[in-house]
Amino acid sequence: MTDISTGLPARSAALAILSGVLQKRRPLDAGLDQLAGLSTRDAGFARALVSQTLRHMGALDAVLRSFVGKPLVPHKAGATSEILLLGACELLILKVAAHAAVDAANQLAAMDFKAVHFKPLINAVLRKVAKDGEAVLSGLDRERLSTPDWLWTRWTSHYDSGTARVIARAHQREAPIDIVLKSADAAFPPSEALFGYARRLSDPGRIDELPGFAQGDWWVQDCAATLPTLLLGDVRGKTVIDLCAAPGGKTMQLAAAGANVIAVEIDPVRAERIRENLSRTKLNAEIAVADARDFRTTAPFVLIDAPCTATGTIRRHPDLPWIKGAADVTISAGAAYEILESGASLVEPGGTLVFAVCSLEREEGEEQIAVFLSAHPEFSRAPVTAQDVFSRGEWITPEGDLRTLPCHFSEQGGMDGFFAARLTRR
Repeated sequence: MTDISTGLPARSAALAILSGVLQKRRPLDAGLDQLAGLSTRDAGFARALVSQTLRHMGALDAVLRSFVGKPLVPHKAGATSEILLLGACELLILKVAAHAAVDAANQLAAMDFKAVHFKPLINAVLRKVAKDGEAVLSGLDRERLSTPDWLWTRWTSHYDSGTARVIARAHQREAPIDIVLKSADAAFPPSEALFGYARRLSDPGRIDELPGFAQGDWWVQDCAATLPTLLLGDVRGKTVIDLCAAPGGKTMQLAAAGANVIAVEIDPVRAERIRENLSRTKLNAEIAVADARDFRTTAPFVLIDAPCTATGTIRRHPDLPWIKGAADVTISAGAAYEILESGASLVEPGGTLVFAVCSLEREEGEEQIAVFLSAHPEFSRAPVTAQDVFSRGEWITPEGDLRTLPCHFSEQGGMDGFFAARLTRR
């Protein structure tokens, strides 16, 4: 058991972030400004507390419901539910000493003008969790409970119940950090070789203090996210249009491979981030701040990493299942298809188009390509081969597209879920 003596400010920040996610559907990353002013230790604890609460929320909620007599009324209870979730996470997931977790929850309740009236309940419930919570938790279907119905139903339909379960199990683990080397002779920190120039950090620490970072020898990018770019093949000396380019990992991959890259990004702030990354890595690319649907230059290669629900990145963003829903899939798919149509018009005859999304949802991947090909006879699928993906045939769909799942590459710690299709223009 770990006794973390981190104080109230860290827990108070964690409560504010968690309440923003659950009550206002505010993305976790957007709430991290609550950590400003905290020590590195406190900020790290607050981040871990929120992330792990969201990652195991369904199971934690089930444990709490076994000890709470009746549902709490949100407009009367204030932040009581969030305080209980954080306390249960401290006790059952982070293994914080019971006296510290329960006392902290009581202090948080005292600071909320509604939750203060529920202090006796909070104290009693968390003491029961400390005593009997492990036994309750061990009897729960944690994968199912921590996957909202809208996702579980989709995954069991699109894949199968067994695959849905191993995907959900993969989401229980925090994602490791991968880096991509600029070249074969680049300096890099202690890490495990994965494939290509991708490596998995052994002990992340502060990224900007690791060997080779300041020199621009590598950048952070999940190994699965490197695969769509590789499907373009040899791009040395060729022009590649990278649509929806931020944060710039694929742009840097292409530039490092010798391509003449035109990176198109609609958000000026995110475009500036691409510039900063290119400057640090000493790579060159033309950056166009524009809507991908309005861009008009043509090229022999076009890469589209389309906006999507990003359900393939839940290991990194455990808030996603709780702030999104099935309607978001439809909205994202519609916006992405517009970009696919526009991007396709930029491909020169004989050229190659790669369309990718970091989503597990078929409407955003497989179904997009099926609809597009039926409407555009001038394009045809160029099937992905095992040689394209480092002999990992399980990453290739029956149709010949790339489909990675969070449970793939499990022997090395998993990977993000990605879909990518390679098309050629006649």
